[in-house]
Amino acid sequence: MAVNKQIDTMAVLLVGGMGTRLRSVVPDAPKPLASVGNKAFLELLVRQLRDQDIRQIVMCTGYRAEQIEGYFRDGRHYGVSIRYSRELEPQGTGGAIKLTETFLQAEAQFIVMNGDSFMQVNFAELLEFHDDRRAILSMAVRRVLDAGRYGTVELDANHRVISFGEKTGLNQAGIVNAGVYVFSREVLQMIPQGPCSLEKDILPKLLDRGVYALEQRGEFIDIGTPEDYARAQQIHDRLNEAASVKSM
Repeated sequence: MAVNKQIDTMAVLLVGGMGTRLRSVVPDAPKPLASVGNKAFLELLVRQLRDQDIRQIVMCTGYRAEQIEGYFRDGRHYGVSIRYSRELEPQGTGGAIKLTETFLQAEAQFIVMNGDSFMQVNFAELLEFHDDRRAILSMAVRRVLDAGRYGTVELDANHRVISFGEKTGLNQAGIVNAGVYVFSREVLQMIPQGPCSLEKDILPKLLDRGVYALEQRGEFIDIGTPEDYARAQQIHDRLNEAASVKSM
């Protein structure tokens, strides 16, 4: 698959959650600003996008929005341009994306990423995968040994998503949603105004329209629990290196 085209798309980062499970170890900051090594976790995502020539970013802020907005400002210091879509009341992941609609009027497609997880991914490859399948939505997925705390994804032989599984808490292998997506603009029209969940309310309704998944094999971590946050500290050198890998 050729992946040498110039990337010209925007990225939407979901960074507004309250992060209640992490509050015991990160009590005074929103979860995406939790320190990993000596930098905020969210810097990994910003640098990953920048180093793959994705420099237009919209951050969906909410809980302690002023901290994130004050940390990154307009993004110039990080070599990107950042704008903010601040929710005044919790809107859920789907509602937060809906609020960005005015920023995305000229975009035929755009990237969406969870701000509390990192997935090593080649964005040019994922975008081409999306185009080739004429998907309404494409997602990065990862096979893990312990899928119990994630939502799982079932695929057919053509990489089409046929179902989503709930978190089971069981220690068993599976393919999980890595929190990195390519949306066709059409998806925005299918998200209602007001609070809703992307994972529970929107994604299942899109399956008949063509949702596809590209499996990744690089670094992956979600810092949503104290245990995984501690693991991120242990592997922060690997995460930093993975964030700086440029697309081919």
